[in-house]
Amino acid sequence: MKKGSGVEATRSSMQLTVSEGNTSILCTVETFMRLLPIGLCVTALVIMLKNSEENEYGSVAYTDIGAFRYLVHANGICAGYSLISAVIVALARPSTTPRAWTFFVLDQVLTYLILAAGAVSAEVLYLAEKGDTSTAWSSACGSFGQFCHKVTASTTITFFAVVCYMVLSLISSYKLFSKYDAPAPLSNPTKA
Repeated sequence: MKKGSGVEATRSSMQLTVSEGNTSILCTVETFMRLLPIGLCVTALVIMLKNSEENEYGSVAYTDIGAFRYLVHANGICAGYSLISAVIVALARPSTTPRAWTFFVLDQVLTYLILAAGAVSAEVLYLAEKGDTSTAWSSACGSFGQFCHKVTASTTITFFAVVCYMVLSLISSYKLFSKYDAPAPLSNPTKA
């Protein structure tokens, strides 16, 4: 009997070690995934902030188009959140349920915020490049090519940040919902 209990103790200590190893890898990945969007969002923000063009057809700046102003604000908010959350995650403290819920909700909100900013900018960029013949709206990128190239760069970088936030959402979901047990199976599924 003693021998069997020793085997069980060894198994549980091995599972604990494997679990701790996975947790440290998960924390490292999470910290990296929280730091990466800082650079992406700041880069997209700076490209868009410096984006203006003036020529014989007139002038255009990012401030003239609401979608691009929204992109700048969303990138700024997400960069700030990423910095704060990376510092919090990097501190070696045990994860509590309220903390896990907070990260889960904020990661979801910011994922949708940055996704919406990228989507609306891509839509406006598409209209600027292709125009809309049904409303006699001609392509603006033929006249303001440099402006459109910078918008394309900023929007593309924003979508890379979206991918990072999607991964963060999955990580925070896993960290939150792994704290709960699976629902108990129904005793008689035919009655349900």
